[in-house]
Amino acid sequence: MPKWLSAPGTIPGRAKSAAAQAVARAWRGVRTPGSERDALLLGAKTVVAAMVAWTAARHVLPPAVATFAPYTAMVALQATVYRSLRDCAQYALAMAVGAALAAALAATAGIHGWTFGLLTLAALWLGRVRRLGQQGTQVAIVGFFAFSSGQGRIDYIGHLAASVALGAVCGLTAHLVLAPARHARRRQTAATDLYAELSERMTGLADTFEATTPDADRVRQWRKDWRRLSRDCEDLHRDIETEEENGLLNPRHSFEGAAGALPRTRASVTIAQRSLDHLRSITRTLDHAVDSQEIENLPPTFRTGFAAVLRTAAGAMDEIGKRSRSDDSRIDRAIEEASSRLDEVQRNSRTHPDGRSAAPTLQGTLLTDAARLLADLRAGRHDLSNA
Repeated sequence: MPKWLSAPGTIPGRAKSAAAQAVARAWRGVRTPGSERDALLLGAKTVVAAMVAWTAARHVLPPAVATFAPYTAMVALQATVYRSLRDCAQYALAMAVGAALAAALAATAGIHGWTFGLLTLAALWLGRVRRLGQQGTQVAIVGFFAFSSGQGRIDYIGHLAASVALGAVCGLTAHLVLAPARHARRRQTAATDLYAELSERMTGLADTFEATTPDADRVRQWRKDWRRLSRDCEDLHRDIETEEENGLLNPRHSFEGAAGALPRTRASVTIAQRSLDHLRSITRTLDHAVDSQEIENLPPTFRTGFAAVLRTAAGAMDEIGKRSRSDDSRIDRAIEEASSRLDEVQRNSRTHPDGRSAAPTLQGTLLTDAARLLADLRAGRHDLSNA
């Protein structure tokens, strides 16, 4: 293949890159536990369950309905046992509604173009029922099969129901034989790592405030880091919600106290999200101040005091993020110390030697963001106690 075809921007180049990434994810799944391994196991279980369901259906049921068995096995194999049972029940209900609708129309009005249109209209309306969830479209699909291929006959509908039941049994059996792994401790570890990085970045931001000439590139890097950490918080929130669902009806046991650990982990991630909003605002203000050189108008005492506030708040962050339940009094002491330092900075900003504050707008903006940061930490600390 010519080199220009395998360049990163070309379609072959992108395909090659995607294939390499897929191989890397698969290899990580083989080597270490995690989301990649979960995806590999779920894929393997789906392949085996669908194959068994299709083979069994071909031996005991007419070919016209054999395809429903592997499809139902796929529906019955979701990321969690609870989701699998829910989706499987919703699909079975949608199948029953669609088949009954097709049989009723065929028996009363016959097989015609206008009755097919009436079937479609009714199936679309019934498929919007909230109880059917994402399986609502299956009302129309199953109705089409039962109406067109089965002519609305009861024997076809019975074979269709048997095929769906066979696929559900194969899929759910695969889940029970090898239930999804529990990851409550891994979510705790992810939150701990998040807070460790957040605390480290806050300390680095404090150092930047104290620098004689802050590095503009480094300040912009802080802004990128906050955005990345905010995305990490959103991903971790979704992972925690999935893990809470994974604990429902799962035959595997997690570590003792996992049920209480997940709400605390979720609360700590919420605190991190709120804190990141204020840190992004502080860093954005610093970035503008560096670009406009207004940073040079900030008194050294203000910059040193503000850096101390950030370092003390970083210590509180470190305590909040500890995997085991931290001593809440240490979090309180760190927050109160940061508040005291902030009060001192505010007093000093109002008692400048010449009777007025240097760069009042800049100081006021930074102090407001810091006060909001500490207020959210204080409120989050109470949320942690109640979690």
